[in-house]
Amino acid sequence: MDTIFSDALKQRFGVAAAHDIDDYAGLADATLAAAVLRRRTHRRYTDAIVPDALVRLLCTAALSASSKSDFQQASLIEVRDPAKRAALAAPFPAMPWIGYAPRFIVFLGDARRLEQIGELRGLPQSNAGLEGFFNAAVDAALALQTFILCAEQAGLGCCPISVLRNHAPLVGEVLGLPDRVFPVAGLCFGWPVDAGHISMRLPPAITLHTDTYQTDGFAAHLDQYDREREARNPTPASKQRAPDVFGTAEIYGWSVDKARQAAQPEGAAFPPWLRRQGFTFD
Repeated sequence: MDTIFSDALKQRFGVAAAHDIDDYAGLADATLAAAVLRRRTHRRYTDAIVPDALVRLLCTAALSASSKSDFQQASLIEVRDPAKRAALAAPFPAMPWIGYAPRFIVFLGDARRLEQIGELRGLPQSNAGLEGFFNAAVDAALALQTFILCAEQAGLGCCPISVLRNHAPLVGEVLGLPDRVFPVAGLCFGWPVDAGHISMRLPPAITLHTDTYQTDGFAAHLDQYDREREARNPTPASKQRAPDVFGTAEIYGWSVDKARQAAQPEGAAFPPWLRRQGFTFD
């Protein structure tokens, strides 16, 4: 491969995997596909002001994202009050950027609005079932990703904060969330200090399927991914997850880290809080 996408594909999927990806030379370098392949996570920002007009524009772009049945079940809250920002950041001392990022927006699934519309138009109905929750969550996620892509095109750096859901009761109280409105993720953003971090993704041999779900060679592809990712960003023994619980692994890769993380489930307070918010999940 020697087109404009070659380096981006190698950075995102690894050298070995990139050889199996079609590198379409017909797209110009400025296309969205190239920008997405090169996108990075940023957690450190300059003190430069992000103009209100730009934030407003990015929010309207985010709310232009695809929406299930045009129900438009995403809402956004920009948190500007320093006390509210501090309250949201307090449970996460390992993520100080929640408190210091120049801007912070919480993306919400809003299943309440459709109920309000039904009441106003004489067709009241519940939107508290699984379908209502799922559609609102997806709408908010689409808005979040659209905001990130547009913000990065404007030169901003972003870091989504899904861990907010671990403290949903606190988030709901701080933001005054009514029934059937819930946090999907927060988003830190500002003008980045440095180049940021490219998070290497699983190879398409694992995640991209044709006609049917395929698992052939899964273990071998995963091992290769672990080796290449560790070669790029080694994990020192001091950074291994929960060594007091799992011990210290001689060979530690992405899959070991994620298996350990999944073995200690997060967000236990989220489901009961959602039920208190009126969701039945029927």
